[in-house]
Amino acid sequence: MIKRSFLLGAIAVLMASILWPTIATAHNVSKRDASFVQSNRGAAIGPFFYLGAKHMVTGYDHILFLVGVIFFLYRLKDIVQYVSLFTLGHSTTLLLGVFGHVRANPYLIDAIIALSVVYKAFDNMGGFQRFLGFEPNTKLAVLIFGLFHGFGLATKLQELTLSQTGLVTNIISFNVGVEIGQVMALSAVLIGLSYWRMQGGFLKHAFATNTALMTGGFILLSYQLAGYLAQ
Repeated sequence: MIKRSFLLGAIAVLMASILWPTIATAHNVSKRDASFVQSNRGAAIGPFFYLGAKHMVTGYDHILFLVGVIFFLYRLKDIVQYVSLFTLGHSTTLLLGVFGHVRANPYLIDAIIALSVVYKAFDNMGGFQRFLGFEPNTKLAVLIFGLFHGFGLATKLQELTLSQTGLVTNIISFNVGVEIGQVMALSAVLIGLSYWRMQGGFLKHAFATNTALMTGGFILLSYQLAGYLAQ
């Protein structure tokens, strides 16, 4: 039963990535949300908080990466430590991109974000030690990739005309919402992983699960590179 559920879940992730291209552009802001953001004048803490949380919960690239990060973490202390590093990176570049006007091609940024999913799955599979003979600094990698994840959203916000009135309050509210959404998404993932671990078969299927995760990352990477070349 667990094996069948795992296979169905993996197939669902891959098929979703293939059949719904909007999933591959996980940082995209919907037309309705974009319209609100551009028409808003003044501080709107609640709405921007909600939009931030919504972004994280529906940000498939974020979720896939974080699944890889916490996949083999059992202690709450370790989970908090790694997620805090990701949060630090994500928040830094989100604020820097919006307020510092630091710009980059969104397709290339999202391609690197997709690559972060590939990296973590490959790391979980022992690929670095097995094929390259070294073990990367995982904490440093999570921090660095966190910088790109935050920058990915910043590139989308830069495409919108943001009112300067209440901008600081709104962006900070948005960022807090992003982090709360991250906690919500991670809580669901942890519940699922904990249940799977208690049922047995977790380590037996860990390699196959991370293979599916890495495949999803490659699909996202291909989509972003195709978008970049088609510009």
